[in-house]
Amino acid sequence: MRARWAVALTTALTLVLGGAAGAASATEPVQLAEGYVLDDVDALSASQESQAQSRLEQLKTGTGIDLWVVYVDEFTDPTSAQQWADETAALNNLGTTQYLLAVATEGRAYYISADSSGPVSSEQLAEIEQAVQLELADDDWLGAVDAAAAGFEDAAGGGPAGGGFPVGLIVFLVLAAIAIVVIVLVVRSRRRRTVGGAPGQAPAVEQIDVKELARRAASALVETDDAVKTSEQELGFAKAQFGDAATVEFEQALQLARENLNKAFTLKQQLDDATVDSDEQTRAWNAEIIRLCDEANTGLDDKAAAFDELRRLEQNAPESLARTQEQRTKAAASVDTADERLGALAASYAPEALATVADNPDQARQRIEFADDQLAAAEVAIGEGKGGEAAVSIRAAEEAVGQALLLQDAIDKLGRDLAEGDRSAGALVVELENDIAAASALPDADGRVAAAISATRQQVDVAKANLSGTARRPLQTLQSLEAANAQIDGVIAGVRDAAARAQRAQQLIGQQILQAHAQVSAAEDFITARRGAIGAEARTRLAEAGAALVQAQQLQSANPEQALQYAQRANQLAGQAIQYAQNDVGAFQAGDMGGLSGMLGGGGRSSGGGGMLGAVLGGIVINSLLSGGSGGGGSSGGFGGMFGGGGGGRMSPGSFGGGGTRGRRGGGRF
Repeated sequence: MRARWAVALTTALTLVLGGAAGAASATEPVQLAEGYVLDDVDALSASQESQAQSRLEQLKTGTGIDLWVVYVDEFTDPTSAQQWADETAALNNLGTTQYLLAVATEGRAYYISADSSGPVSSEQLAEIEQAVQLELADDDWLGAVDAAAAGFEDAAGGGPAGGGFPVGLIVFLVLAAIAIVVIVLVVRSRRRRTVGGAPGQAPAVEQIDVKELARRAASALVETDDAVKTSEQELGFAKAQFGDAATVEFEQALQLARENLNKAFTLKQQLDDATVDSDEQTRAWNAEIIRLCDEANTGLDDKAAAFDELRRLEQNAPESLARTQEQRTKAAASVDTADERLGALAASYAPEALATVADNPDQARQRIEFADDQLAAAEVAIGEGKGGEAAVSIRAAEEAVGQALLLQDAIDKLGRDLAEGDRSAGALVVELENDIAAASALPDADGRVAAAISATRQQVDVAKANLSGTARRPLQTLQSLEAANAQIDGVIAGVRDAAARAQRAQQLIGQQILQAHAQVSAAEDFITARRGAIGAEARTRLAEAGAALVQAQQLQSANPEQALQYAQRANQLAGQAIQYAQNDVGAFQAGDMGGLSGMLGGGGRSSGGGGMLGAVLGGIVINSLLSGGSGGGGSSGGFGGMFGGGGGGRMSPGSFGGGGTRGRRGGGRF
């Protein structure tokens, strides 16, 4: 890690000298191809690209993990491989079991983008990146793919990460959250990985000359010692700027880094003493020094992204405050109309059809109350010249306002889905009545036709009742009609020509995808705005529902029958996600959170603690105050990581998001 002035000097020299060397073409975040490999720079030959694709398909088959690999000349921002890769992942809606290895061949940078709630831990990802870096350093682009795939296979063999965090400890965590705001600091340059190894395996230090390994270990010691010393200085600055409570997590990371560094120095002393060490000991101890230094640097670096973002916010605190106040005013003005819009839907649809948005206006008011408190605190802090405190409050207010808008938008979105469900279900009723008429004219030697007609007629009659009056259930009705349609189609399929059968299949898959999309969207909105209470089960079902839905959409034209199966699975899983999520929220509000309102000063506003309960339910205190909020790809550490994060909703080729966050610190130069 270099001190800030050293980083600045390096940047300045790069700008001055860059013209002489020539510049690679910077590439904006890209849309992934149909396959797993996107090679915009011809790093791979045609045969190598085919091998890479096969290797990644093998990874998917064996582990269920998707890995995309992208080769470009240069990332848009050469200093941030992480940002480029995470933006590409977000652009392509990658989910919890889907990873992206981004490589800038001319920029000599790489990064693996990962969802924090995915099955591969940060430690395992760091090991995978170490193996990948070694191949990239030799310009072995195909070897990097194999190293990554092998690493993910090894990680998957160790079993997925653990489940959700126990809700029983939430009171303790929230009380701690009130006192602690995670600030992450230390801006350090990435250093190259320094050991060698076979793809996907632990570094094979025996492949490196003993003297070279010792040189790398000594270099890592010096660099890490500098990093720790600089971090100690930064910690002092941060305490003066943001307060002691704001730096607790970074101080813990710094302490761990010191411990690792001390262990590394002890090993170095053993190597330097008068006792003659064997080659095996020399290799093992130098490799351990490198590992300890890397772990120390990673622990500090994990805290950098959210700190950088918060510092930028602090530098423009008055402007950020004004912008957030304006957003808050707009969000608050629309809450009353959200009540009206929900009331209008309640006059037409059954309560169960509106279950995912029934309390959205009240929840939105709680978020706005919390935003009001945070904006007021920010205004006072700015007046007192406390920019750090102001930045923390503004970040929390931004997240609260965003959730208030999401909660209101979810009402309109569900309304549109229900209206479209009405139309589709009505059209399917007409189609089924035509099918009944067609089936009635068929011979019926064994009574199968009569049975199908009777069952279909019964479903049509129930559907008509569910599609009329003031308690309509269009999406549920559409599902039952599709089941009836499958039965009668088996009877009359022979009387339709091929064109009619194809048209009918496309119509039915379109209806099923509509229903699944509405269900997944409702689940995603519900979970995103209440993620502080949502456990692993609901998040997992949502992710898999998104995966199935995208598969259905991709196969809709080419293979309607298979697409229908995926759409039905998506709908089923999304329904389960909603049920699990509602159960989690119910337990959160009625069980362990029962006494929290008083502890948070709930005697003030109706929501308790000036909207604090709503903020905790929404994960705002956890994710915004403790993890740098939702912007900028900040680390999902702190309590946010314990609760499975809570990233922005991302529909994906395999997932609809709702899991954790991207933005882990990793990657580097090669």
